[in-house]
Amino acid sequence: MSYSHQTMGSGSRAARRTFEFGRTHVVRPKGKHQATIVWLHGLGDNGSSWSQLLESLPLPNIKWICPTAPTRPVAILGGFPCTAWFDVGELSDDGPEDWEGLDASAAHIANLLSTEPADVKVGIGGFSMGAAVALYSATCFALGRYGNGIPYYVNLRAVVGLSGWLPGSRNLRNKIEGSHEAARRAASLPILLTHGLCDDVVPYKYGEKSANCLSISGFRHLTFKSFDGLGHYTVPKEMDEVCNWLTPRLGLEGSRA
Repeated sequence: MSYSHQTMGSGSRAARRTFEFGRTHVVRPKGKHQATIVWLHGLGDNGSSWSQLLESLPLPNIKWICPTAPTRPVAILGGFPCTAWFDVGELSDDGPEDWEGLDASAAHIANLLSTEPADVKVGIGGFSMGAAVALYSATCFALGRYGNGIPYYVNLRAVVGLSGWLPGSRNLRNKIEGSHEAARRAASLPILLTHGLCDDVVPYKYGEKSANCLSISGFRHLTFKSFDGLGHYTVPKEMDEVCNWLTPRLGLEGSRA
């Protein structure tokens, strides 16, 4: 599936970029289907590796959808092409954001969730760059629109970000506080963020800053967990935290059978 700049609603401008997403891997629920979560891999990875890990979790009521990002040149890798949800340079508080890439990926995820049954709760999770897109999607949900102004229609019920960061944090608080509806949606969305204290790829301070930014912007149901000795990878203890957090938030049955 592809998205072009024009299809993302730039009306007055011709299409500049087209995003060709890779293969999507789906893990079917082993029990009653109560929730669907799109899970997003990190830079240079694919949906297959995470689908294998997620399938092993004691969450039989969740359907996991694991898409693969487009292959594109990435600035932080000197322009080398690899799978990436958006283009990224050096992480910084005032660096430029690839809004076009972020919106295209957020729209692709929303499209994957749009066909789920009405009685199934939906969420987004991810690792590293995938966590960044999950958090960006959370802000789109709160604001009711993508960065380009197109309405965001998915009713998110949970967002999880491991070892990630929040793109577009500047002015987020002002945008949400300027709308009663945005403030209400932000306050309704549970978010879990986890980060390793020894992360040398996405330093811990970026996870901490992202959590603080979301919290002061009105995301009241935010949990931030740090893991001592953890680098830029995941460990069973961290995934146990994810399972224990998701179960009550999504009202799952039989998750600890």
